[in-house]
Amino acid sequence: MAMTIFTLLILVLAAPAVVYGAQHVVGGSAGWSQTTDYSTWLAGETFTVGDTLVFNYDSTHKVDEVRQSDYTNCNSGNAIASHQGGSTTINLSSPGYKYFICPTSGHCALGMKLAVNVVAASTTPSPPPGSTTPSDSTPPSTTVSPPPPPSGATIISYTMNNMMFVSLLVSATMFAFMG
Repeated sequence: MAMTIFTLLILVLAAPAVVYGAQHVVGGSAGWSQTTDYSTWLAGETFTVGDTLVFNYDSTHKVDEVRQSDYTNCNSGNAIASHQGGSTTINLSSPGYKYFICPTSGHCALGMKLAVNVVAASTTPSPPPGSTTPSDSTPPSTTVSPPPPPSGATIISYTMNNMMFVSLLVSATMFAFMG
C-alpha cells in the first residue's frame, strides 16, 4: 500500500504541466462559409504550436486538410484528412504551413480555403510560400530571438517545486519503511 502511494506521488509530481494554446474560430462569428473573407480574418491572427483551429459550418460544407499544391489547385482528391458534421477542431501540433479547403464543388475556387502558418512560440510568422509581397514594403523578418532569461519569480517557483518534491520523496520513503 505504501509503495503504491509513493509511486502515485512520484507520478503526479513528475508529470509535466499542461499548457493550453489559443483557440481560433475560423472566420470569427461568420465561421467556415462562402461569405467570409479569410485574408482579412487571417491578418489579425497568429498561430502557435499548441493552438487549435475550430471550424464551424453548415451541412453544405466540409473541411479537408490538403497539401500546398492541392490547396493552390483546389483539389480535394488527395486530402490528408477530411472532416464533416458542422464543427471540427484541428490541433496545431507542429510548426509549418497547414492548408484547408472546402471540398464542396466550386467553394474552394470562390475563396473558401485557408492557409495558416503555425510558428513555434518564439518565432515571427511569415507569409505563405508563393504569396507576393508589395514592392513598397519590406518582407517580414523570420529571425528567432532568444527567450528572455528566467525571472526571479520563475526561479523561486522552480526552487519551491523542487523543495516540495524532495520533502514528499523523503516523507514517502520514511513512511514506506516505517509503515
